[in-house]
Amino acid sequence: MNLWQRSSSILRWIIAVVLVLSLVSCTEKGISQEVTTSFQETQPKAAPAPRQFSEVSPPEVIQQLRPALEGYQPQVAILTPQADEVLSDNTVSVRFQVKDLPIFKDSQWQLGPNLHVILDNQPYIAVYDLNQPLVLSDLTPGTHTLRVFASRPWHESFKNEGAYAQTTFHVLTKTDDNNPDPSLPLLTYSRPQDNYGAEPILLDFYLTNAPLHLVAKDNPDDNFSDWRIRCTINGESFILDSWQPIYLQGFKPGKNWVKLEFLDNQGNPLRNVFNTTIRLITYRPNGQDTLSRIVRGDLKADEVRGIVDQSYVQVPVEETVTAPEVKQPETTPSPQPVTPVPAEVKLPETTPSPQPTTPVPAEVKLPETTPSPQPVTPIPAEVKLPETTPSPQPTTPVPAEVKLPETTPSPQPTTPVPAEVKLPETTPSPQPTTPVPAEVKLPETNPSPQPVTPVPAEGKLPETTPSPQPTTPVPAEVKLPETTPSPQPTTPVL
Repeated sequence: MNLWQRSSSILRWIIAVVLVLSLVSCTEKGISQEVTTSFQETQPKAAPAPRQFSEVSPPEVIQQLRPALEGYQPQVAILTPQADEVLSDNTVSVRFQVKDLPIFKDSQWQLGPNLHVILDNQPYIAVYDLNQPLVLSDLTPGTHTLRVFASRPWHESFKNEGAYAQTTFHVLTKTDDNNPDPSLPLLTYSRPQDNYGAEPILLDFYLTNAPLHLVAKDNPDDNFSDWRIRCTINGESFILDSWQPIYLQGFKPGKNWVKLEFLDNQGNPLRNVFNTTIRLITYRPNGQDTLSRIVRGDLKADEVRGIVDQSYVQVPVEETVTAPEVKQPETTPSPQPVTPVPAEVKLPETTPSPQPTTPVPAEVKLPETTPSPQPVTPIPAEVKLPETTPSPQPTTPVPAEVKLPETTPSPQPTTPVPAEVKLPETTPSPQPTTPVPAEVKLPETNPSPQPVTPVPAEGKLPETTPSPQPTTPVPAEVKLPETTPSPQPTTPVL
């Protein structure tokens, strides 16, 4: 019994130990799974920090001006000081020689093709005049290196072979400072530098002894075949694997810092003098210097073309701008003289047309006024009543005489033709004059038939002696006196 009790207690103890061990293992598994799960869940949620800087296309004006300098392959040389020369003074006069590139500064825009001269690793000095030496004063004693390369007006370096020159000299004595290893690649910092008034901002540098990536792949033992340039701006880094200028935007107003490093195949900074450089720049938007205005597009390519072409004359550009301004006032007066022309034409067309109609009825009324001269009938009535008694028979043509005054107005409409011109000028004057010619024209037209009647009247007087006809002469007398008395004295007038 005691043995059974002891064995059962041992068995229970073993079972308890097994249970505890199993619980501990399960707990460890649960903890490891929870950690793994939590890591997998939080990993995708970790979003990368937004990039502050981005590469953009070069400004449009610079793209338009760039072809003007593409044909140049500048060759730069340093004449003084000479390589490894020891100078006895800390003031150095530096002279350069440049072939196949004009070096000048446009007088208006203060830009042009230039040289970037870098003493040791200081910010570059822009040289626009090769006729005057560059004087470097207050140099520290020891070894110094001078680097120079040709640059475009917007400070982008020429990268052709021969566009770069370098020399090392000594002031008073030689030292180990500022003496790069010529067998190693060398990075020369160029831009950005100093102050800027517009974005994007140029990032540019110069490489020496850095092999081309395509050529370096044929030599796997080369430690620099896969070189890179690491750029850090305000703490944000990115890698460049090609030697070319880029334009960046995203700079904050005020102070910004830029760092360039040359990396070897393993991505480590290559130890050589000047291969790591830091510059402090200032960005102030809305700058009014020439380069800022070019970058913003405030200036056109034709306006600043003098910075790439020394012979370019800007006066014709101003003339072309003023030419359209002169043409505008020339076109405005041209339509004005056209308006009075139709006005002058309409005046003569409207004024004469109604007026010639008025004199026509006035002429028609003239025969109505003929009875006024008929009171003269008593004179021929006393003497010529017996003579004219037979005339009423041949007076049958009298109606023809009545038609004559109807025909007389036919020549008169010819007179109103000039009257149409004069009517607007002297419309009142012709009306009083019409009665006067009316009295004169009546006798002028009547005599023409009467001289015909007296000739047959002499032969017909005996034939028409019968008295019954005197009853008819009463109306005839009215018509005859109209023609008989007045025409005879008027014939001499004709």
